[in-house]
Amino acid sequence: MFIASSPEELADRETLLSMSGLEFMRAILAGRVSAPPITGRLGFALEAVEEGKVSFTGAPVFEVCNPMGTVHGGWYGTLLDSAMACAVMTMVPKGSLYTTLEYKVNITRPIPLGTRVRATGRVQHTGRSTGVAAGEITGIEDGRLYATGSTTCLIMRA
Repeated sequence: MFIASSPEELADRETLLSMSGLEFMRAILAGRVSAPPITGRLGFALEAVEEGKVSFTGAPVFEVCNPMGTVHGGWYGTLLDSAMACAVMTMVPKGSLYTTLEYKVNITRPIPLGTRVRATGRVQHTGRSTGVAAGEITGIEDGRLYATGSTTCLIMRA
């Protein structure tokens, strides 16, 4: 997967608006459009894209720990926000954009460093101006539930 290392490598507005959200997400997965740089910085990657469903995989490393040496809640939040919001993105029509309006994360247990996890977001509703999705982080090898989340996204015509 191609990850942008400079602003110039990100998709321009014209490219983004020329595709539906599903087409855009599939282009990222295929490496035709850059993945956002935060995925490389925080150690997760887009794994699968379907209409209304997106998955990312990753494993937390020491650099994402809080002062107590456990995985920072922001890592859980960023991973879930990415999965849930990108699931909403797959429902956004050509010529429109979206942004996260709010999200909530419930951490059920700490993720041990190096544990491979999958974050999956699933759309529950999309309309003209909002999209709602739910998500979860589960262990790839152990199948344990590490966190759940929900989001509301704002959908806007460009």
